[in-house]
Amino acid sequence: MAQFTKETSTTGAFVRQPNRFTARPEPEPGRYRLVVSLACPWAHRAVIVRKLLNLEDDISLAVVDPIRDEKGWRFPGTDPVLNIDFLSEAYRNADPHYDGRVTVPALVDTTTSEVVTNDYPQITLDFSLRWRPESTLYPEHLRDEIDAWIEPIFHNVNNGVYKAGFATSQEAYEDAYTALFAELDRIEEHLSTNTFLVGDQLTEADIRLWTTLVRFDAVYHGHFKCNRNKLTEMPNLWAYAKRLYEKFGDTVDWDHIKRHYYVTHHQINPTGIVPAGPDPQAWTR
Repeated sequence: MAQFTKETSTTGAFVRQPNRFTARPEPEPGRYRLVVSLACPWAHRAVIVRKLLNLEDDISLAVVDPIRDEKGWRFPGTDPVLNIDFLSEAYRNADPHYDGRVTVPALVDTTTSEVVTNDYPQITLDFSLRWRPESTLYPEHLRDEIDAWIEPIFHNVNNGVYKAGFATSQEAYEDAYTALFAELDRIEEHLSTNTFLVGDQLTEADIRLWTTLVRFDAVYHGHFKCNRNKLTEMPNLWAYAKRLYEKFGDTVDWDHIKRHYYVTHHQINPTGIVPAGPDPQAWTR
């Protein structure tokens, strides 16, 4: 579990490292390349927002191999735009002394091959605020409500599954498990009378929640021991997740998701066996 040693507290709780690169570049079509892993929920949200805001021609996309080893995220061959083999090279180009974990998503300057930002919460917001100010994903009149959902969803759900999965003490695990399902229960109740989290439209809050939901039964339920319920056993959340799958399910790569989690996390799954299920066709039935 070497790669997570620096992110484990003395009580055995997982504490995610802060984002080192937090610049907020002005829009310049063609200059920046979004580097993602299709396995990563934080990167997945950037892929979805880029797609929904029609930014594919403005910001190019690079997808790393789903298997991250001691060298970190690698490209499937030298990246033809950045001319690097590992994302870590772009990190070192920006800061030769960087010694933290190399994370995705990352926005990289194609003129210098330097990471500009790995600030995943801000990247998608800036796609709306700076690149597409007319976006309805983070509209000004709903911003306070969206933020009120984003905060607990991050702590208890998005990061909550990791806090359960990477806990090294029973107490830390149970704290994360309890907070996770309390939040999912709250959302389940909300969705009994609402189609979306905020108002009657898709927003940033929905996208952030959904990238965790879509991985829940395939990964977090078993691999991260978040096993009180499957997503399919929470009827309102399951129906909601399937509705959103109709909008951007084509951004999901089940092979990358499952191979990354089950093969990369040796401390959790030392055999490296990738489970055959669940059936992805359930999302379209």
